Amino acid sequence: MTTLLEKLLSGKSTTIISAAVIVAAASLASRLLGVLRDRILAGEFGAGSELDIYYAAFRLPDLVYSLIVAGALSAGFIPIFAELVNGHKHPRNAWRVANGVLNILVVGLAILCALLAIFAPWIIPVITPGFDSEKLELTILLSRIMFLSPFFLGLSAVFGGILQTYKRFILYSFAPIFYNVGIIIGALFFVDIWGLKGLAIGVVIGAFLHMAVQIPGAYILGWRYQATMPWQDKNIIKIGKMMVPRVMSLAVNNINLIIITAIASTLAAGSIAVFNLANNLQYFPIGIIGFSFAIAAFPTISEFAAEKSWVKYKKAFSNTVRDILFFIIPASVIFLLLRAQIVRVVLGYGQFTWEDTILTADALAFFALSLFAQSILPLLVRMFFAIKDTTIPFLSAFVSVLLNVILSLWLINYFGVVGLALAFSISSIFNVVLLWIILRAKVGYLYEYPIIRSLYKISVAALAMGLVIQVSKIVIEPFLNMQKFWGIFTQGAFAAILGLLVYGAICLILRSPEMLNFKASVQRRLFKKYYKPKEGIDIAGKV
Repeated sequence: MTTLLEKLLSGKSTTIISAAVIVAAASLASRLLGVLRDRILAGEFGAGSELDIYYAAFRLPDLVYSLIVAGALSAGFIPIFAELVNGHKHPRNAWRVANGVLNILVVGLAILCALLAIFAPWIIPVITPGFDSEKLELTILLSRIMFLSPFFLGLSAVFGGILQTYKRFILYSFAPIFYNVGIIIGALFFVDIWGLKGLAIGVVIGAFLHMAVQIPGAYILGWRYQATMPWQDKNIIKIGKMMVPRVMSLAVNNINLIIITAIASTLAAGSIAVFNLANNLQYFPIGIIGFSFAIAAFPTISEFAAEKSWVKYKKAFSNTVRDILFFIIPASVIFLLLRAQIVRVVLGYGQFTWEDTILTADALAFFALSLFAQSILPLLVRMFFAIKDTTIPFLSAFVSVLLNVILSLWLINYFGVVGLALAFSISSIFNVVLLWIILRAKVGYLYEYPIIRSLYKISVAALAMGLVIQVSKIVIEPFLNMQKFWGIFTQGAFAAILGLLVYGAICLILRSPEMLNFKASVQRRLFKKYYKPKEGIDIAGKV
């Protein structure tokens, strides 16, 4: 076991693209399990009251997870821990800080989750004003069970931060896979025994597995548990100070989702489920592309910022944005033009009706409009974290959420629950534009010209791709039984594959740097023995 684990950890990622490939591959596996999870949930319950209750109950525990885990990890822990590791040959102080953060989280999360569980009967009605007393009672019970999940996920964040700092992304990337496995176990086995409570238990099991899979990796890298609580340690204090604006920023984003849940609870039954199912589907490409590149780039960008190598810092940003756009734009075209096929294939069985499919597909279409912005956003936020600025992302998120709430209340009058997705997309694009302008004002030219040049070639290829998808799905339809799963799947798969082939071919004809880098990267990995890099091709991620 130890030998296998050491092999898994030995592959240190030396470039952004290699790290992103590892994270993206594991993210793909995790997202596929997430799709399976949602298919099971949709087939078991349909877009109705039961899933409304589950997603509403999930909102508060998810708030705690997002605030503490993402707040401490993204904003404070990794940059400070990386400084301590890189600044000492034997980083004992780094391990002391890691243990201090771990122990503080144990105590803090235990108290916070216990208090929220106690006061859930007063909090839940605020976020679900449209629920009757029976739905409220079950929502409160599920929330109380799921409050165990942020406790385990909070501890998991420390071990994940250690692995990311050392650029060991494999075990870190496995954690979300195990998380989804736990939820699927709950949906397949525990629901028959305990009903909706079984789903909540599955969430807790998944959170525990998320933590457990990363502990051996941290141990091999040198972590040993110490019962220390260094409240006065300057590095702990620094992490806390950096964490506060990030926590506020995430609080704003999660309050946004809580408000959306509250608004959706006043609409037709199933509206919360429709929004969440469409949101989960759109996060499939965002998680694989946007978050993978952002996570992979963050340690390198943090190093450049610490060294004050601003040219490298900005070139790394430009290169990573171009890579993100190269992958996310064709994904956006697929999600926009094949939305009904995607929703029906992924969710369309059991209790999930055709009406549910249409509503979810329409919401997915509006989400698809901002996939590019939502994929760039994690990188932009981390660009500020790397220069130890967590205030600007908070302020930008706050303004964007205000815009989203105003638009949501207005657009539901015209589009119903689908209007929530449109409002979300508009505010996401606004958030990215605002952050980009501020970052440019702080650090100067962000090498936008190479981005624009690449975007032109990507857009031409994407337009041709869209035309091919539209034509091909119409041409093939008469030969398929569109009332059956395999007919819908074949139509969508045929159109998507043909469209992607056209996209790749045109990118090659236009000599898109991202396509040439991707081609070279594939050749290097598949034909390593025979591959010789061509002069002039710079593998993405190297600066």
